[in-house]
Parts: sequence; C-alpha cells; structure tokens
Amino acid sequence: MKHLIGKAMLTAAAVALAGEAAAQSVEWNVSLWGKRRAFTEHVERLAELLDERTNGQFKLNISYGGLSKNKENLDGISIGAFEMAQFCAGYHRDKNPTITVLELPFLGVNTLEEEVAVSTAVYNNPAVQADLGRWNAKLLMPSPMPQYNLVGTGEPPETLEDFKGMRVRATGGIGEAFRAVGAVPTSVTATEAYNAMESGVVDTVAFAQHAHLAFRTIDIADWWTENLNPGTVNCPVVVNTDAYEALPDDLRKVLDEAVPEAVDYYVENYKKLLEKWDAILDEKNVQRVRLDESVIAEFRAKAADPIRDKWIADMEAQGIPGQELYDLVMATLEKARSGN
Repeated sequence: MKHLIGKAMLTAAAVALAGEAAAQSVEWNVSLWGKRRAFTEHVERLAELLDERTNGQFKLNISYGGLSKNKENLDGISIGAFEMAQFCAGYHRDKNPTITVLELPFLGVNTLEEEVAVSTAVYNNPAVQADLGRWNAKLLMPSPMPQYNLVGTGEPPETLEDFKGMRVRATGGIGEAFRAVGAVPTSVTATEAYNAMESGVVDTVAFAQHAHLAFRTIDIADWWTENLNPGTVNCPVVVNTDAYEALPDDLRKVLDEAVPEAVDYYVENYKKLLEKWDAILDEKNVQRVRLDESVIAEFRAKAADPIRDKWIADMEAQGIPGQELYDLVMATLEKARSGN
C-alpha cells in the first residue's frame, strides 16, 4: 500500500511539474510583410535565439503579411491581435510623431552602427515611450538601414532643377525633402512600389538597397543615385505591452538579453549585402549616378533646415519635446563618433 501511495505521489508531482512547464511555454505571433530579407533578419535571429535558449519554451511564429497589412501593424499591436510587429514611422506619422525625428532628412547618420545608436537613444526617451504607449506598444529593437537612394527610369537627374515634377515613392521626412525641391512624393507601400514604378505612377523609388532587391524595383531601373543620401526611414520592432509584462520572469530575461545579439547579427548580415551591391548593379546593367556635391549641398539647404525647424515647431505645439529629441539625436551621433 505504501508503495502504491508513494508511486501515486510521484506521479502527481510529475504531472504538476509538467503542468508548470506547459504554463511556462509561450508562443507569440509576429506580423511582418513582404518576404524574408535583410530588413527582417534580426526578427528571424531573435526567433532562433529564443527557441535555443528556452529549449523550445518561447517560440515566435513569424508571418509575412498573413496577419495584417504593413500600415496596420501598430493597430494590431494595440488591440493584441498579435504580440510582435514591425512598422515604419512614415506610414502613419500622426500615430507615432516622436520617432519621426529619426526620419528627418540629412541628419548625417553615416553607418548602420550610428543608426542603431540614435534609434536606441530615442526609443529610451520617456516621451517616446509614452507616445508608443498610447498603442500599448513597447519598442523592442530598431531595424537599422543605410541612407536611401533613388532608382528610376529614363534620364537621370543631374541638377536640382531635374527633380521638379519628378514623381517619387518616398515616405516621411524623405518625402518632405523631395517636395521641398519640387518633386511629387507619394507614400505607396513597399509592396506596391514595383507596380507603381512599372505602370508609371511613379518615376522613381527611394529605398535602401535591400528593399530595391526584395521588391524588385532594381529589376526595372535604368539608374541608381549613389550619393544623394537624403535620409532613411525608421522601422522599429515593437511588442504588445500586456504580452511583454505577462511573460514569466525567466522568459522576459531571455528576450531582453537576446535583443542586442539579434541586432548585431542584422548589422553584420546587412553589411554583406552592401558588399555585393556593386556587382548587382553591374549584373542588372544599372547606371550609377553620382550627383555633384554642389547639387547635394543645394538640396540640403532647401530641405534639411526648413523641414527640421518646422518639425520641431509642430512637435512643440503638440506638447512633444521636439527640440529635446532632435538634440538627443545629434548628441548621440557625436558620442557614437567619438568612440565613447
């Protein structure tokens, strides 16, 4: 009898332990778009790290467009339709005004590491966290991208006058910069860019290199601007705040510790793509266009200062510390370059 009781107690303990382990298991749905590419490699790497370091207890189910449209990912996060998502600030500037500071034109960010530094500093700012908190969103990690440049068809631009009337796919601050020199920006999504260019809805598309590849705009391009560098877009990965806070302490710790490694992996992977870019241009017979420095300086004078000043004034009028956020970007950039 004692043997049976002891065996029953052991069985009950095993069931309790199994139930506790099951309760610790977490699966999150992640909403991305397009297809797997350099722009999503930190999310893919994060999924691998979580799976490895929790022995399968924390899994990310990554969906490319199956959960939401890219312009609706922040809305999906806000209602808990999924636990993690990526979005771009320029898709809905009114919903995330604070992080649009990172999309101001001609900020002077030159490397992916600098982009990580300024994004991280801004994401950690209390005003920014409160801004995204309105959508029940916690900023998890940046998606650092190099400066955008144009691909286009027909005759390439040589002077600032050549941009007048140019229909360009550009969002956020980059779009405003082109508007300042007489171009006509449109904010079609990345997934719509190829069709817009092919059908003549736009003459040119502003993307980072990975997106020109992933969305095939490079396949129908005649030329590429090597050195215009008007800015970039900011596309954070966020998590639903309730889901994050509901994580068991051990799994939350694993997530927090895996993020920097996932971002480092993303940066190194993106650098490999940049190393191949010249060969890709040659293979596709795309002309490299290098604008004269005087043209770029003229562009910057017409776009950078006026757009920055207006952005700061608009933010301050809304009770958002626009000057503080801009100064934070500049100070972080200076610090990153000093090596401190």
